[in-house]
Amino acid sequence: MISFDIGQSEQSLAFSDSVLEHFNQHRQTRFWHKEAGGLLFARFQLPVIDIGVATGPRRGDRQTRYSYRPDERAEQREINDMFSRRLHFVGCWHTHPEDIASPSCIDRRNIADCFRRSHHALNGFIMVIVGRNPVPDGMYVSVCDKSSVYEVAFSRNAASTDSSLTSSTRSLAHLE
Repeated sequence: MISFDIGQSEQSLAFSDSVLEHFNQHRQTRFWHKEAGGLLFARFQLPVIDIGVATGPRRGDRQTRYSYRPDERAEQREINDMFSRRLHFVGCWHTHPEDIASPSCIDRRNIADCFRRSHHALNGFIMVIVGRNPVPDGMYVSVCDKSSVYEVAFSRNAASTDSSLTSSTRSLAHLE
């Protein structure tokens, strides 16, 4: 399991070993590997958001070396199924064919659109991009709201993490 602090919110994201292994299995380490992606599901055990399931890729997804377009109907079925298991949709992941992943303008626009179109009570969605380097070194992890993407920093020690988020950044989950 690895963790990322969410700015000054005193909340953290925890990725289970099975999710990390899923990411590792889909890294684009060969020139013929296509982009892959899916959804992220979590349980809220505040202050920890425990990401325990990563889905995808799916048969109906459209994948090329440099692009990934999910099967949105399959995604909605996954969201409904996971919700019945008390797992909440919290964001998306996909791969990039670069050593250390970074979001494209399209990635930033897509996650903001997803946030705006979804019915939820979250202050932001998680976006993970998995690069060619092993996890977590090749990962880009961020919290995204309807207009901005905020990268969060990996915590080698969950008790002390630096973050690139400012104190004005809102937390992912409502604390009420």
